Amino acid sequence: MSKNMIISGLVIFVIAVLSPFWAQAVFGDKHVVPKPELVGKAATAKKCVLDKYDMRANHMSLLDEWRDSVVRDADRRYDAVNGHSFGMSLSTGEDSCLGCHEDKAKFCDSCHVYTSVNPYCWECHTNPKEIE
Repeated sequence: MSKNMIISGLVIFVIAVLSPFWAQAVFGDKHVVPKPELVGKAATAKKCVLDKYDMRANHMSLLDEWRDSVVRDADRRYDAVNGHSFGMSLSTGEDSCLGCHEDKAKFCDSCHVYTSVNPYCWECHTNPKEIE
């Protein structure tokens, strides 16, 4: 291998490794992870099924468990570790997910759009705000 090939390879490698840092410096806050906006009952309730860190990391697993529990065992109540009881529903009832987090666009969609995730929840469930 020639010296020029090695130097060219190193330059390309350094550019590839440092490009995320340069992009952050150039574009700044445009790549900040959105935080779900709490509105309505969620802003004042100060209670949720799990703490916010567990919900961010594991909400899809929790919803899958709920679906299985409701469909297979006909169990529709979830007793959280914080002592509160919640309806195992994404969109039906006052104590469901969207019963408390009333604005799907500000709460759910902001993160799902950012991460390019298209959850299949809405194939069966309806957003109560869209029905009105």
